[in-house]
Amino acid sequence: MSFAIQLPVRDDQTAFNLRVWEAVLADPSLERLEQRIETDRHGHIIMTPPPGPAHGSRQFTIGFELRTRLGGRVITECPLTTSDGVKAIDVGWYSDTRHARAYDKRCFLEAPEICVEVLSPSNTVAEMEEKKALYFDANASEVWFCEEDGSMVFHTAAGQVADSPLCPGFPPRIDA
Repeated sequence: MSFAIQLPVRDDQTAFNLRVWEAVLADPSLERLEQRIETDRHGHIIMTPPPGPAHGSRQFTIGFELRTRLGGRVITECPLTTSDGVKAIDVGWYSDTRHARAYDKRCFLEAPEICVEVLSPSNTVAEMEEKKALYFDANASEVWFCEEDGSMVFHTAAGQVADSPLCPGFPPRIDA
């Protein structure tokens, strides 16, 4: 059985997300936690365990490659307001222009041009498809997945592509 969820109007959800995220950032009991914190569209906190060492190593390498090849701004654990709450993008690449437009002291108001998720064993296909859709809805140009074996999968809004249009020649595999 298939069904669709009607998400709130993006501007209304953004205003709500910013209020919730400001409270999350101000909560001293949450700042001591090691877990990754995100929220859903209802303002509920979602916590996941910290990733393993290979995850962080791949995040760094991807960020370094993006910064070296494109300049701009690279943000890891990039908090982004979406139609389904605040999500933490593993690696985001912003042009200087978009960064200036999207920046808010609480979280980013518009997706980076490139959003990268480094997959962990606990990630499901459905979860990653939802995040990809949310990032494109928030104006991402590309969404990349770094698979558990380090292989890179590139997506544009039109679908999977063999190479990144924004960063052609990006390494097809990232070692941990």
